[in-house]
Amino acid sequence: MEAPLENKTPAGALEDIEGAGHGEELKTSEEAITFMSSIEPAELQRCVFPDSLVTVSEGGRDLGKFSVTVEFARRGQQPCVLLHAQSQGAIDDSPCGTTVTAYLTTELEVLEEDYHEYVKLEGHSLDKRCHMVQRDGQMVIDRVTIAGEDVTKESVSHPMSVLRGLVTEGSNLLLMRLIALKKEVPEHMTFISLDQGLNIIHTTFSELGLKQLEIGAETVEVFGVERTVHSVEDSPTSWQCYFLADGHLATRMQVGSPVTMRLLQLPSHLEKGFEKIPLVWEEDMQMRSQFLDRKEELKGDHASYLRQHPEIRALISDFLQFLLLRKPDDIFPFAREYFLPFASHRPPEPSLKAPSL
Repeated sequence: MEAPLENKTPAGALEDIEGAGHGEELKTSEEAITFMSSIEPAELQRCVFPDSLVTVSEGGRDLGKFSVTVEFARRGQQPCVLLHAQSQGAIDDSPCGTTVTAYLTTELEVLEEDYHEYVKLEGHSLDKRCHMVQRDGQMVIDRVTIAGEDVTKESVSHPMSVLRGLVTEGSNLLLMRLIALKKEVPEHMTFISLDQGLNIIHTTFSELGLKQLEIGAETVEVFGVERTVHSVEDSPTSWQCYFLADGHLATRMQVGSPVTMRLLQLPSHLEKGFEKIPLVWEEDMQMRSQFLDRKEELKGDHASYLRQHPEIRALISDFLQFLLLRKPDDIFPFAREYFLPFASHRPPEPSLKAPSL
Protein backbone atom coordinates (compact mmCIF):
# COMPACT_ATOMS: atom_id res chain seq x y z
CA MET A 1 0.00 0.00 0.00
CA GLU A 2 3.01 2.30 0.36
CA ALA A 3 4.63 3.95 -2.63
CA PRO A 4 7.74 6.09 -3.22
CA LEU A 5 6.84 9.59 -2.09
CA GLU A 6 7.95 13.07 -2.96
CA ASN A 7 10.07 14.72 -0.27
CA LYS A 8 8.20 17.81 0.86
CA THR A 9 10.70 18.72 3.56
CA PRO A 10 10.84 22.41 4.52
CA ALA A 11 13.93 24.01 2.97
CA GLY A 12 15.54 24.81 6.30
CA ALA A 13 15.27 21.23 7.49
CA LEU A 14 16.58 19.66 4.29
CA GLU A 15 20.12 20.86 5.03
CA ASP A 16 20.10 19.13 8.43
CA ILE A 17 18.88 15.85 6.95
CA GLU A 18 21.46 15.84 4.16
CA GLY A 19 24.22 16.60 6.67
CA ALA A 20 23.09 13.71 8.85
CA GLY A 21 23.69 11.34 5.98
CA HIS A 22 27.41 12.10 6.30
CA GLY A 23 27.69 10.72 9.82
CA GLU A 24 26.57 13.82 11.76
CA GLU A 25 24.38 13.36 14.81
CA LEU A 26 20.68 13.88 14.09
CA LYS A 27 19.08 16.59 16.23
CA THR A 28 15.76 18.29 16.71
CA SER A 29 15.69 21.84 15.36
CA GLU A 30 15.67 24.76 17.80
CA GLU A 31 12.31 25.87 16.37
CA ALA A 32 10.82 22.48 17.25
CA ILE A 33 12.30 22.55 20.77
CA THR A 34 10.91 26.05 21.30
CA PHE A 35 7.47 24.92 20.15
CA MET A 36 7.36 21.98 22.57
CA SER A 37 8.65 23.98 25.54
CA SER A 38 6.11 26.77 24.91
CA ILE A 39 3.04 24.53 25.28
CA GLU A 40 0.69 26.03 27.87
CA PRO A 41 -1.59 23.99 30.21
CA ALA A 42 -4.62 25.75 28.71
CA GLU A 43 -3.59 24.54 25.24
CA LEU A 44 -3.30 20.95 26.48
CA GLN A 45 -6.71 21.25 28.13
CA ARG A 46 -8.22 22.06 24.74
CA CYS A 47 -6.75 18.77 23.42
CA VAL A 48 -8.56 16.57 25.96
CA PHE A 49 -11.31 15.00 23.85
CA PRO A 50 -11.92 11.82 21.81
CA ASP A 51 -11.81 11.42 18.04
CA SER A 52 -13.59 8.66 16.15
CA LEU A 53 -13.22 8.13 12.40
CA VAL A 54 -14.04 5.41 9.89
CA THR A 55 -11.52 3.93 7.47
CA VAL A 56 -12.70 3.71 3.85
CA SER A 57 -11.27 2.57 0.53
CA GLU A 58 -11.13 4.66 -2.64
CA GLY A 59 -14.45 3.13 -3.67
CA GLY A 60 -16.08 4.09 -0.36
CA ARG A 61 -15.99 0.61 1.20
CA ASP A 62 -15.95 0.60 5.00
CA LEU A 63 -12.69 -1.04 6.14
CA GLY A 64 -12.61 -0.31 9.86
CA LYS A 65 -12.39 2.32 12.59
CA PHE A 66 -9.81 4.70 14.03
CA SER A 67 -10.07 6.33 17.45
CA VAL A 68 -7.96 8.55 19.68
CA THR A 69 -8.53 9.58 23.29
CA VAL A 70 -6.51 12.12 25.28
CA GLU A 71 -6.86 12.65 29.03
CA PHE A 72 -4.89 13.86 32.02
CA ALA A 73 -3.54 11.08 34.22
CA ARG A 74 -0.82 10.17 36.68
CA ARG A 75 2.08 7.81 36.16
CA GLY A 76 3.15 6.92 39.66
CA GLN A 77 3.27 10.30 41.39
CA GLN A 78 3.93 12.26 38.19
CA PRO A 79 1.09 14.14 36.45
CA CYS A 80 1.06 13.43 32.73
CA VAL A 81 -1.04 13.14 29.59
CA LEU A 82 -2.35 9.70 28.61
CA LEU A 83 -3.01 9.11 24.91
CA HIS A 84 -4.63 5.96 23.58
CA ALA A 85 -5.12 5.35 19.86
CA GLN A 86 -6.60 2.32 18.17
CA SER A 87 -7.11 1.30 14.56
CA GLN A 88 -9.03 -1.84 13.65
CA GLY A 89 -10.01 -3.11 10.25
CA ALA A 90 -9.21 -5.54 7.44
CA ILE A 91 -6.82 -5.76 4.50
CA ASP A 92 -8.16 -8.06 1.79
CA ASP A 93 -10.57 -9.44 4.44
CA SER A 94 -7.67 -10.25 6.80
CA PRO A 95 -8.07 -8.68 10.28
CA CYS A 96 -5.45 -6.09 11.19
CA GLY A 97 -5.01 -3.37 13.74
CA THR A 98 -2.73 -1.02 15.63
CA THR A 99 -2.87 0.13 19.24
CA VAL A 100 -0.76 2.87 20.82
CA THR A 101 -0.77 3.87 24.49
CA ALA A 102 1.55 6.68 25.55
CA TYR A 103 2.30 8.56 28.76
CA LEU A 104 3.63 12.05 27.95
CA THR A 105 4.83 15.06 29.92
CA THR A 106 3.20 18.45 29.36
CA GLU A 107 6.05 19.18 26.92
CA LEU A 108 5.27 15.95 25.01
CA GLU A 109 8.33 14.13 26.28
CA VAL A 110 7.66 10.37 26.15
CA LEU A 111 7.72 8.73 29.59
CA GLU A 112 6.45 5.36 28.36
CA GLU A 113 4.81 4.04 25.21
CA ASP A 114 3.47 0.70 24.08
CA TYR A 115 2.90 0.02 20.37
CA HIS A 116 1.13 -3.10 19.09
CA GLU A 117 0.51 -3.96 15.44
CA TYR A 118 -0.93 -7.15 13.98
CA VAL A 119 -2.10 -8.69 10.70
CA LYS A 120 -3.87 -12.06 10.75
CA LEU A 121 -3.42 -13.70 7.37
CA GLU A 122 -4.61 -17.21 6.61
CA GLY A 123 -1.72 -19.53 7.35
CA HIS A 124 0.59 -16.67 8.25
CA SER A 125 0.20 -13.94 10.88
CA LEU A 126 2.36 -11.00 11.87
CA ASP A 127 2.45 -9.48 15.35
CA LYS A 128 4.73 -6.60 16.40
CA ARG A 129 5.08 -5.13 19.89
CA CYS A 130 7.38 -2.29 20.83
CA HIS A 131 7.67 -0.94 24.36
CA MET A 132 9.76 2.07 25.35
CA VAL A 133 10.26 3.53 28.81
CA GLN A 134 12.53 6.08 30.43
CA ARG A 135 14.83 4.44 32.96
CA ASP A 136 17.99 5.86 34.62
CA GLY A 137 18.50 8.58 32.03
CA GLN A 138 18.02 6.17 29.12
CA MET A 139 15.14 5.36 26.79
CA VAL A 140 14.99 1.58 26.93
CA ILE A 141 13.27 0.03 23.90
CA ASP A 142 12.22 -3.61 23.60
CA ARG A 143 10.62 -5.00 20.45
CA VAL A 144 9.18 -8.44 19.76
CA THR A 145 8.18 -9.51 16.23
CA ILE A 146 6.28 -12.74 15.65
CA ALA A 147 5.97 -13.82 12.01
CA GLY A 148 4.23 -17.17 11.86
CA GLU A 149 6.27 -19.34 14.21
CA ASP A 150 9.41 -17.16 14.05
CA VAL A 151 10.04 -14.89 17.04
CA THR A 152 12.56 -12.03 16.89
CA LYS A 153 13.49 -10.00 19.98
CA GLU A 154 15.44 -6.74 19.90
CA SER A 155 16.54 -4.37 22.67
CA VAL A 156 18.26 -1.01 22.34
CA SER A 157 18.70 2.03 24.54
CA HIS A 158 19.53 5.67 23.83
CA PRO A 159 20.57 8.42 26.27
CA MET A 160 17.73 10.88 26.81
CA SER A 161 20.15 13.69 25.95
CA VAL A 162 20.34 12.28 22.41
CA LEU A 163 16.56 11.91 22.13
CA ARG A 164 15.65 15.52 22.92
CA GLY A 165 12.58 16.34 20.82
CA LEU A 166 11.70 12.70 20.13
CA VAL A 167 8.35 12.27 18.37
CA THR A 168 6.76 8.82 18.50
CA GLU A 169 3.55 7.35 17.06
CA GLY A 170 1.75 8.41 20.24
CA SER A 171 3.17 11.89 20.81
CA ASN A 172 2.80 12.68 17.10
CA LEU A 173 -1.00 12.52 17.36
CA LEU A 174 -1.10 15.03 20.23
CA LEU A 175 1.53 17.27 18.62
CA MET A 176 -0.56 17.58 15.46
CA ARG A 177 -3.63 18.53 17.52
CA LEU A 178 -1.66 21.35 19.12
CA ILE A 179 -0.37 22.54 15.75
CA ALA A 180 -3.90 22.47 14.31
CA LEU A 181 -5.28 24.56 17.18
CA LYS A 182 -2.61 27.21 16.50
CA LYS A 183 -3.43 27.00 12.76
CA GLU A 184 0.22 27.54 11.98
CA VAL A 185 3.24 25.32 11.50
CA PRO A 186 6.44 27.15 12.49
CA GLU A 187 9.26 27.00 9.95
CA HIS A 188 11.95 24.36 10.31
CA MET A 189 9.77 22.04 12.44
CA THR A 190 12.20 19.11 12.43
CA PHE A 191 12.05 16.46 15.16
CA ILE A 192 13.81 13.15 15.64
CA SER A 193 12.01 9.82 15.55
CA LEU A 194 12.78 6.10 15.31
CA ASP A 195 12.37 3.98 12.20
CA GLN A 196 11.47 0.29 11.88
CA GLY A 197 15.09 -0.64 12.60
CA LEU A 198 15.04 1.49 15.80
CA ASN A 199 17.49 3.93 14.17
CA ILE A 200 17.25 7.65 14.92
CA ILE A 201 15.80 9.53 11.94
CA HIS A 202 14.20 12.91 11.18
CA THR A 203 10.49 13.75 11.14
CA THR A 204 9.35 17.04 9.64
CA PHE A 205 6.05 18.92 9.71
CA SER A 206 4.75 21.35 7.09
CA GLU A 207 1.56 23.34 6.56
CA LEU A 208 -1.03 22.34 3.96
CA GLY A 209 -3.20 25.40 4.55
CA LEU A 210 -6.99 25.74 4.63
CA LYS A 211 -9.57 24.03 2.44
CA GLN A 212 -13.30 23.24 2.35
CA LEU A 213 -14.40 19.73 3.28
CA GLU A 214 -17.81 18.05 3.30
CA ILE A 215 -18.62 16.27 6.56
CA GLY A 216 -22.07 14.75 6.66
CA ALA A 217 -24.47 17.30 5.18
CA GLU A 218 -22.27 20.31 5.97
CA THR A 219 -19.25 21.98 4.38
CA VAL A 220 -16.63 23.21 6.83
CA GLU A 221 -13.19 24.77 6.72
CA VAL A 222 -10.30 22.53 7.79
CA PHE A 223 -6.60 23.14 8.38
CA GLY A 224 -4.02 20.71 6.99
CA VAL A 225 -0.71 19.45 8.38
CA GLU A 226 1.68 17.06 6.65
CA ARG A 227 4.09 14.85 8.57
CA THR A 228 7.02 13.33 6.67
CA VAL A 229 9.10 10.52 8.17
CA HIS A 230 12.55 10.17 6.64
CA SER A 231 14.34 6.83 6.48
CA VAL A 232 17.96 5.72 6.39
CA GLU A 233 17.34 3.28 3.54
CA ASP A 234 13.84 3.85 2.07
CA SER A 235 12.04 6.79 0.51
CA PRO A 236 10.35 9.23 2.93
CA THR A 237 6.76 8.50 3.93
CA SER A 238 4.16 11.24 4.42
CA TRP A 239 0.80 11.51 6.18
CA GLN A 240 -1.66 14.33 5.57
CA CYS A 241 -4.16 15.28 8.27
CA TYR A 242 -6.90 17.91 8.21
CA PHE A 243 -8.43 19.29 11.39
CA LEU A 244 -11.54 21.23 12.36
CA ALA A 245 -11.20 24.61 14.06
CA ASP A 246 -11.62 22.97 17.50
CA GLY A 247 -8.79 20.48 16.88
CA HIS A 248 -10.91 17.45 16.00
CA LEU A 249 -9.38 15.27 13.31
CA ALA A 250 -11.41 15.37 10.07
CA THR A 251 -9.32 13.23 7.70
CA ARG A 252 -6.06 11.28 7.86
CA MET A 253 -4.30 9.49 5.04
CA GLN A 254 -0.89 8.23 4.00
CA VAL A 255 0.22 9.78 0.72
CA GLY A 256 0.05 7.16 -2.03
CA SER A 257 -2.36 4.89 -0.12
CA PRO A 258 -5.89 4.16 -1.36
CA VAL A 259 -7.18 4.17 2.25
CA THR A 260 -8.53 7.28 4.03
CA MET A 261 -9.77 7.85 7.58
CA ARG A 262 -12.76 10.19 7.67
CA LEU A 263 -14.99 11.91 10.18
CA LEU A 264 -18.60 11.09 9.32
CA GLN A 265 -20.34 13.64 11.55
CA LEU A 266 -19.35 16.89 13.18
CA PRO A 267 -18.53 16.59 16.91
CA SER A 268 -21.66 18.49 17.92
CA HIS A 269 -23.72 15.61 16.48
CA LEU A 270 -21.43 12.93 17.87
CA GLU A 271 -21.76 14.22 21.45
CA LYS A 272 -25.49 13.43 21.42
CA GLY A 273 -24.88 9.73 20.89
CA PHE A 274 -21.16 9.02 20.97
CA GLU A 275 -20.43 5.40 20.23
CA LYS A 276 -18.59 3.62 23.01
CA ILE A 277 -15.32 1.98 21.96
CA PRO A 278 -15.12 -1.64 23.15
CA LEU A 279 -12.56 -2.17 25.87
CA VAL A 280 -9.68 -4.47 24.99
CA TRP A 281 -7.90 -4.49 28.34
CA GLU A 282 -4.98 -6.64 27.10
CA GLU A 283 -4.02 -3.83 24.71
CA ASP A 284 -4.41 -1.03 27.27
CA MET A 285 -0.99 -0.45 28.81
CA GLN A 286 -2.36 1.00 32.08
CA MET A 287 -4.85 -1.82 32.70
CA ARG A 288 -2.36 -4.44 31.55
CA SER A 289 0.19 -3.05 34.01
CA GLN A 290 -2.36 -3.16 36.85
CA PHE A 291 -3.26 -6.75 35.94
CA LEU A 292 0.40 -7.83 35.95
CA ASP A 293 1.02 -6.06 39.28
CA ARG A 294 -1.97 -7.82 40.87
CA LYS A 295 -0.89 -11.15 39.36
CA GLU A 296 2.59 -10.84 40.88
CA GLU A 297 1.08 -9.81 44.23
CA LEU A 298 -1.11 -12.92 44.33
CA LYS A 299 1.76 -15.20 43.26
CA GLY A 300 3.92 -13.85 46.06
CA ASP A 301 1.13 -14.25 48.62
CA HIS A 302 0.41 -17.84 47.55
CA ALA A 303 4.11 -18.77 47.53
CA SER A 304 4.50 -17.37 51.06
CA TYR A 305 1.54 -19.42 52.32
CA LEU A 306 2.97 -22.62 50.80
CA ARG A 307 6.32 -21.99 52.46
CA GLN A 308 4.58 -21.60 55.83
CA HIS A 309 2.66 -24.86 55.34
CA PRO A 310 4.99 -27.48 53.76
CA GLU A 311 2.50 -30.19 54.68
CA ILE A 312 0.35 -29.04 51.75
CA ARG A 313 2.85 -30.24 49.16
CA ALA A 314 3.32 -33.55 51.02
CA LEU A 315 -0.43 -34.12 51.23
CA ILE A 316 -1.02 -33.40 47.54
CA SER A 317 1.97 -35.55 46.56
CA ASP A 318 0.65 -38.51 48.57
CA PHE A 319 -2.82 -38.15 47.07
CA LEU A 320 -1.50 -38.09 43.49
CA GLN A 321 0.69 -41.13 44.14
CA PHE A 322 -2.26 -43.06 45.59
CA LEU A 323 -4.49 -41.93 42.73
CA LEU A 324 -2.05 -43.11 40.06
CA LEU A 325 -1.67 -46.47 41.78
CA ARG A 326 -5.41 -47.12 41.94
CA LYS A 327 -6.44 -45.36 38.70
CA PRO A 328 -10.17 -45.15 39.61
CA ASP A 329 -12.74 -44.53 36.88
CA ASP A 330 -14.58 -41.94 38.98
CA ILE A 331 -12.18 -39.44 40.56
CA PHE A 332 -14.59 -37.50 42.79
CA PRO A 333 -15.80 -40.38 45.05
CA PHE A 334 -12.21 -41.58 45.30
CA ALA A 335 -10.98 -38.12 46.37
CA ARG A 336 -13.82 -37.81 48.87
CA GLU A 337 -12.93 -41.11 50.52
CA TYR A 338 -9.23 -40.22 50.57
CA PHE A 339 -9.65 -36.82 52.22
CA LEU A 340 -12.57 -37.77 54.50
CA PRO A 341 -10.31 -38.77 57.45
CA PHE A 342 -8.81 -35.24 57.39
CA ALA A 343 -12.22 -33.60 57.97
CA SER A 344 -12.56 -32.07 61.43
CA HIS A 345 -16.28 -32.82 61.48
CA ARG A 346 -16.94 -35.94 59.46
CA PRO A 347 -20.13 -37.99 59.54
CA PRO A 348 -20.12 -41.11 61.78
CA GLU A 349 -18.67 -44.20 60.12
CA PRO A 350 -21.31 -46.79 59.16
CA SER A 351 -21.65 -49.83 61.41
CA LEU A 352 -20.18 -53.12 60.10
CA LYS A 353 -22.89 -55.13 61.84
CA ALA A 354 -25.69 -56.52 59.75
CA PRO A 355 -29.04 -54.86 60.41
CA SER A 356 -31.40 -56.73 62.64
CA LEU A 357 -34.50 -58.30 61.17
